[in-house]
Amino acid sequence: MADINTFIQTVKLPVMPEAAHALIRTLNDEDADVVTVRDIIAKDPALTTTLLRMANSALFGLSRTVTTLDNAVSVVGMAQIRARALGICMSQVFKLPESINRLEFWRYSMVCAGYAKFLAHQTRQDEQQAWLTAMMLRLGELVLSMHSPNVIAPIEQLPRSPGERWKRERDLIGFDEGQITAEVARRWDFPEEVVLALGHCADSLAAVNQSRLCAVVHLAGLWADQSTDHASVKAAVEQTSPTVLAFLGLDAASLAQSIPDPEDFSDISALLQ
Repeated sequence: MADINTFIQTVKLPVMPEAAHALIRTLNDEDADVVTVRDIIAKDPALTTTLLRMANSALFGLSRTVTTLDNAVSVVGMAQIRARALGICMSQVFKLPESINRLEFWRYSMVCAGYAKFLAHQTRQDEQQAWLTAMMLRLGELVLSMHSPNVIAPIEQLPRSPGERWKRERDLIGFDEGQITAEVARRWDFPEEVVLALGHCADSLAAVNQSRLCAVVHLAGLWADQSTDHASVKAAVEQTSPTVLAFLGLDAASLAQSIPDPEDFSDISALLQ
């Protein structure tokens, strides 16, 4: 069986900015507070500017304009600002090959993150941790493209049913994108709960045996795969594995009635600066 460490060692991973590493350290620090997170972000003017632009976008629907980082943190919340800042950093350091549609890739990532946050709210989990974990999920495909660029075209080939990309990745390279992202996240010192959730989320049985966060990211990834319109997502919800829903204590019919439109999450402008 292929070894994930050997696989990762053959790839030159992108270099994350110092602000991102510092923010990741706060994820593991229970004493990290608003001031700590704000000061880390403030040291990176470009990141601060992008975050303010995002905070004032329709994505957050704020009733007033925020003009400073302090305003943004107090109005949007530390956890959400930190998660979004890390999302921006990762979108800037990972380069997409020509074989992957840039707009579709980042739209998927944002929709996946949005549905993970929605599910975390429904199941009383950490919404920002769920958002960040799901937003990272597909980054493993970019690492895969650095290792074996020729396999991306058959992986992305249409038609492709929800979850089929994960199966194709395992068939062609031995690992799925979640497993690859998990190993990258481990090397970047993300919390172990995030690492384990990513590493098992591409398999429904493994997800329910791992954690509720893992099950949430699993569902969000499948729904994002079918997010061409609201009706398609509702249909995907109704076809969701009863085992995963039962594990999370959720009901398909109720979820289908309350599931947000994917367009609510699909603003990728801040990731394309």
